[in-house]
Amino acid sequence: MRSLFSIALVLLVVLMITVEASMKKKEKAKEAKADAECSEWQYGKCVPNSGDCGAGIREATCNEQTKKTKCKVPCNWKKDFGADCKYKFGRWAECDTTTGTRSRSGQLKKALFNAECQTTIKVSKPCTPKTPKPKGGEKKKGKGKEN
Repeated sequence: MRSLFSIALVLLVVLMITVEASMKKKEKAKEAKADAECSEWQYGKCVPNSGDCGAGIREATCNEQTKKTKCKVPCNWKKDFGADCKYKFGRWAECDTTTGTRSRSGQLKKALFNAECQTTIKVSKPCTPKTPKPKGGEKKKGKGKEN
């Protein structure tokens, strides 16, 4: 009698797990169908969870639907043109002695998440003084065998 009761209990648990799994599957299918109905999603900027870079959330809207997706803001991104605009840059120009900066321009390569990006941008950075490197004349002491 006890074995019959335990078998019935196991079957009941298996049935409950199966029903729950099928319900989750139907909910995911319903979400996918809703996403498929809307073709013009408008994506907002990725907003970091803390600070100004790292993991975050991006809101997307279409008609009256809103969804939040996970995203990541790189910690070395250029704030002038955002993390969703990807550019191909040329070489750095020579140092401008009047301003003390060097610059380069970039052409838009890709705009992610329908971001509004400038087609051409120009960035600059301070000039760094060149220090000559020793050419093999001095050897650094390091770990290993000494002659």
